[in-house]
Amino acid sequence: MSTLKADTIQSTGGGAATLTKQHASKSWANFSGTGTIALTDSFNVASLTDGGTGKYDTNFTNSMSNGTFAIHVNSDANTTNDAFNRTAGGSNNTTAKGHARHYESNSLADTALIITTVHGDLA
Repeated sequence: MSTLKADTIQSTGGGAATLTKQHASKSWANFSGTGTIALTDSFNVASLTDGGTGKYDTNFTNSMSNGTFAIHVNSDANTTNDAFNRTAGGSNNTTAKGHARHYESNSLADTALIITTVHGDLA
C-alpha cells in the first residue's frame, strides 16, 4: 500500500489544482439575506443579486457546463412556525447563476441566513 502526503498540489500550469469532474460541490455560499445582502463566506461565487423580498441569486465566478445542475438551499427561519418555512433553489437553465428563494407562511420573506451548495460540472 502506498501513502501520498503533500502540502501543496499544483496544476501542470503551476496554479492551484481545481476540481472539475469529481462529485464535490462546485459552488457554495453563506450569506445574509436581510438589509444589504452580503456574503459571509463562499466558493466560486463572484457576487450576489438581491431580486426583491426573499429572492437571491448567487453569481458564479466560473460557470457550470449546463443549466441542469443541482442546487440545495437552506435558510434560517424568522418565525417559530417552521411548518410553513421553506427554501427553494434552481438554475433556471442558466450556467452563470443559481437562484435561492425563502418562503415563510407561503409568502416570500427575507431571512438573516441563506446557505447554498451547487453540484454539477464546471464549464
